[in-house]
Amino acid sequence: MIIKTIKLTNFRNHKSYSLNCKPTTTLILGENGCGKTSVLEAIYILTQGKSFRATDPDIIKRDTEYYLIELEYDTGEKVLASYDKKSKTFKVEDKKTRRLSPKYKYPIILFLPSDLNLITGAPSRHRDYFDRFFSILSPEYNSALNKYNKALVQRNKLLKDEFISQASIFPWNVLLAKNGVILNSLRQKFIKEINQTLTETYRSIAENGDNVEIKYITDINNFTENEYLNFLEKNYEKDRILGHTSFGVHRDDFEFIFNQTKADGSASRGETRSIILALKFIEAKIIAEELGKKPIILLDDVFSELDNKRRKCLINNFKNHQVIITSVEKFTNSRNSR
Repeated sequence: MIIKTIKLTNFRNHKSYSLNCKPTTTLILGENGCGKTSVLEAIYILTQGKSFRATDPDIIKRDTEYYLIELEYDTGEKVLASYDKKSKTFKVEDKKTRRLSPKYKYPIILFLPSDLNLITGAPSRHRDYFDRFFSILSPEYNSALNKYNKALVQRNKLLKDEFISQASIFPWNVLLAKNGVILNSLRQKFIKEINQTLTETYRSIAENGDNVEIKYITDINNFTENEYLNFLEKNYEKDRILGHTSFGVHRDDFEFIFNQTKADGSASRGETRSIILALKFIEAKIIAEELGKKPIILLDDVFSELDNKRRKCLINNFKNHQVIITSVEKFTNSRNSR
């Protein structure tokens, strides 16, 4: 599907904003701080059901009572989301729900300036990045991740209670084990799939013979639910002292390897950007193949971070997608941009 229009009311710093999107490339121009990224955020909410950077109380425009965002596809289908400081509601085909149903979600490739620094980021940043990608790719992953995170919050809260018993924590251990095993299995599967073409895709951008791979770092390699559960039980006293859960997939990492060594510290700035571009291209390819839908590409001010060679490569690789770009300046080589 193609996004036809997006409308914002009381969203971030927009009192009222409307954008007509082209089926090829739409360019949103403006100075920093004018709300360009907010437009991409609104699109993300209406295609994924949640923001990529904040919670609803942070999104609603100051001194207003609600926000409303509306998206219309070229098929005529409309998706609305509203928030009134109490709850969020989605409306699709005259049906109102508290959450956006998976059947109404549409795949997105989101490219943020911070992604270009992904390789040097902390493990939590790596997890956030791949969790976002895998959640779009797999409803099962998204469901398991949400359940795991909720159980983790509750378990950590109970661990800080001096009167809590190990039996009281057991139900949360069960949820962590069940969903942790699912996340571990799917992370292994998807990383293996990425690695199959990562070097080849990287070389097509960098035009050299370097090798690139992503190494999945985990302590839960192919654990059964019972094995996972036993580790949580065994670590109970340790976790009580620490005040948090010290074992689990929430501590996993994704390490970028460049020519058999860590890319962080060995890959140059240009090589790092080529690795991230390759990863984005593979994201789009895998999503299209797995879901049978061509993802919409959202590029948030990344052109200012790329040289001309990589800009051209980005445009050429996404030429068959709908692309919505924010930028502080016009650039060449865009196709049919506004």
